[in-house]
This record gives sequence, C-alpha cells and structure tokens, in this order.
Amino acid sequence: MELKLYNTLTREKEVFKPIDPANVRMYCCGPTVYNYAHIGNMRTYVFEDVLRRVLRKAGFSTTHVMNITDVGHLQSDADAGDDKMALASKREKKSPWDIAKFYEQEFFRQSEQLNVERPDIVCRATEHIPEMIKMVETLVEKGYAYFSREAGSNSGNVYFDVSRFDRYTEFARLRMEAQNQTERVENDGLKRNQADFALWFSVSKFPDQIMQWDSPWGRGFPGWHIECSAMASKYLGERIDIHCGGIDHIPVHHTNEIAQSECCHGHKWVNYWLHGEFLNVDSGKMSKSKGDILTVDTLIKDGFEALDYRFLALTAHYRSELKFSYDALSGARNAYMNLKEKVLEWRKAGGTAEMSEAVDAYRQQFTAAVMDDLHMPIALTVLWAVVKDDKLVPAQKLLLASEFDEIFGLKLLEYEGLKLDEEIAAKVQAMVDARIAAKKQKNFAESDRLRDELVAMGIELKDSPQGTDWRYKGV
Repeated sequence: MELKLYNTLTREKEVFKPIDPANVRMYCCGPTVYNYAHIGNMRTYVFEDVLRRVLRKAGFSTTHVMNITDVGHLQSDADAGDDKMALASKREKKSPWDIAKFYEQEFFRQSEQLNVERPDIVCRATEHIPEMIKMVETLVEKGYAYFSREAGSNSGNVYFDVSRFDRYTEFARLRMEAQNQTERVENDGLKRNQADFALWFSVSKFPDQIMQWDSPWGRGFPGWHIECSAMASKYLGERIDIHCGGIDHIPVHHTNEIAQSECCHGHKWVNYWLHGEFLNVDSGKMSKSKGDILTVDTLIKDGFEALDYRFLALTAHYRSELKFSYDALSGARNAYMNLKEKVLEWRKAGGTAEMSEAVDAYRQQFTAAVMDDLHMPIALTVLWAVVKDDKLVPAQKLLLASEFDEIFGLKLLEYEGLKLDEEIAAKVQAMVDARIAAKKQKNFAESDRLRDELVAMGIELKDSPQGTDWRYKGV
C-alpha cells in the first residue's frame, strides 16, 4: 500500500517516493533550548515520531536529524529582538551554555516520557559554526547575499537578498508588497530591503551578545535560519526527502531555509515539507512569550500521565488544530485507561491468535488509515472496532493491538494494572478475606457491605469456584 503525505510545497497529498529507497532522509526542526518545551511544542514532536514509525511500517529505513537551537534565535522569527538564549541567561543568571544544556536535557526527558524516539542525529548549532560560515561565504560569492556595515566600522551583518531568489514567495504564498506593513520585519538601516534576512550578525547589532565567534565579517553569531540549512546539508546531503516542523515555520523560517539552501546548492533542496498544526488553549496559540505554557511536567503534577497527552494528540489529525482543555485530557485519560485494561484482559486470557479474514480486514483498515497522511483518528477507530468485535478471540485482539501500537507508541502491552502500596494492598486483601468468610457464614448483608466498600475504593472483584480475585482499577 502506497504512503501518501500532504506536501506543504504543493498543497496536495502525494505518493511518497524517496530519493534513495534504502534510506529516507528526514530533518526536523528541534527546540530552542532557552525554556521548557510546552505541550504545544511536544504535539509537533509526537507527530514527527508517528511519521517515523509509519515510514518504518511502509518498509523504509530512515536517517532522522534534529537540530538543537542554542544560539541565534531572536525574539521574532525574523530579525527583531534579542537572542532568546541571551535573554534566558539574564533571566536565570546562568551562562547561555548552562541554560542550553539544562533545557536540552529537559526536552529529551519529556520526549522520553511521551515515548518519542530520539532522532538518529542530534546536532547543536554552537557545534557547527564553521559549516554555517562556509555556507554564508558561498552565498556571498554567488551574489545571493551581501555584507553591510555601519560607516567607520570594519564589522557588520550579512543578509540574504530575497530579490535574487525568484521563487521566494511561492512556499508561503507571501505578498511581498505587504511585508513592510507586518511584524515580520523591523526597520534595519543595514538592509537593502527590509524583507532581506540575516545570515550573520556582527557585534555592530548586538554588542552585549555573550556567544560570539570570529568570522570574515567580524566577531558575532549566526542567524537562526542558516543553522538548519547548514546542519541538514552536512548530515543529509544537498537533497533531502522530508523536512518537518510546526505551521508557524512556514512563512519565515522554512521560507528562508528554502531560499538560502537552493541558492547555495543550485537545485531543489527538499521534496516533501510536512507541518503540524497548533495546539490551542482558551487564550489561543500556546506561547512561551505570553507566559501561558503548560508542560508535560505540569500535566503530571495535575494527576495525569504523559501518555494520556500522547493519546489526546493522536485523537486529532496532525494537520488539524487541537484545542486543549483539562476536560479533553480527562476524556483521553479515561479512554486510554479503558484501552489498557482491555489489553491487560486479553493478555491474561492467553490462547492462540489464529489468522482469519476478520484479522486481515482490520489490518488493512489500519494500514489504509496510517498510510493516508498519518490519519491517527481513523486508526484509533479501527482499534476500538477490534475492542468491540465479539467474533475475535482475546489472542487475536491482542495481536492486532500489539501491531497497531508500533505506530501509536502508547505502550499498551506494558501496562500491568494500577498498583497499591503494600499497606493498602494488605488492607484490601483482609477485606476480601472477610467478605469470603461472611459469604461462607451466609452473612450476606456483611458480604454486600464489604463488596460495596471495596468497589468504592476502586477494587474490581471477580468471584469464581476457585475463589475471589481482585485488582485495583482506580477511583
């Protein structure tokens, strides 16, 4: 079955055809490590994780590269404001390097909680300055970029001249005549055109910048956009299959990446561009600058599990907005718990999973959903249909759930049931034993009282001729 992906470049779903059938080259924009990643950010990484899993299901091996932006990302996605790393350094009174190391570790810790697989290659901007300088030099030599400095100064900034790239507006469907009237640009006297973007900043623009490197244009630091182009090209070559990110990257960051990369290499750079939609809260798009962020740790402190949020993310297509609320998360938690309980029941039932037309049909339905631009909501409905199908034996249901979870990444088969600490478990067992004794004595009022009390505690009882089993299902 062919894999179809929605390509932002063409605004159409296309059959995926890799450059090298033996290895799909995929680049994903990583975090700017100046603060905790919020759950809106993490939704994008869950989507990219699902993509990688689906590529694997389709029979492809992948080289997945992700950058860590630890310098150069200004407050505006264009060229306005201060470096976010510098601001974090002032805020927390730590060096930018210490800030970057801490938040990078936090990002991967929370990614692991969400069962997001680590990319094959993680590259930090600060460790690839020579590659960026070389790429900027190439663009200057080819006439696509220019060096501009203040009068009387030997250092200045290097800008990409967007007028030299005829297709600059195509990717984001930009209207250049309106650019100067938007927040996308800030008046910069060193630019020939205000839509031009910086490839290298010298000390002339940011004299207090801590993270600086020597360059042909003065001591300074790279622009944000050149980082991804240089690192992606180093590890994946001049032609890349897939480039991913959030939809907010389309009008500026990815537009600029395309311009500088294709002008440097002299040909098309990326074949498929995939973008995840926003996670919205009541106040709109979640944003660190607004201070309205929620993190995975926040959800855990509020009594949820990280995979409850992953389940919620899977209930919406990656190209659809997802509105977050605690009610929605509670609903996702309940559905996810029910699913885990069902899988646990099937595991305990045992038996052999014989192949049948019904099993094959569910497999085909699931594959059709995930191969159709990663349609996880439909894939989930297939799993729920398996849950409800009385014609399937538990072993068959378990087999399908196991196969499906290779894509979902919900760790369905690792669930062992809710646990009670030893003291409470001992109390429950004593009450169960007392109930058994009451039944033997035909004291049914006492037996029923104990049963009701146990149920209120979240205990499920299962009576059989062999005795009474119990387990904790939660309150």
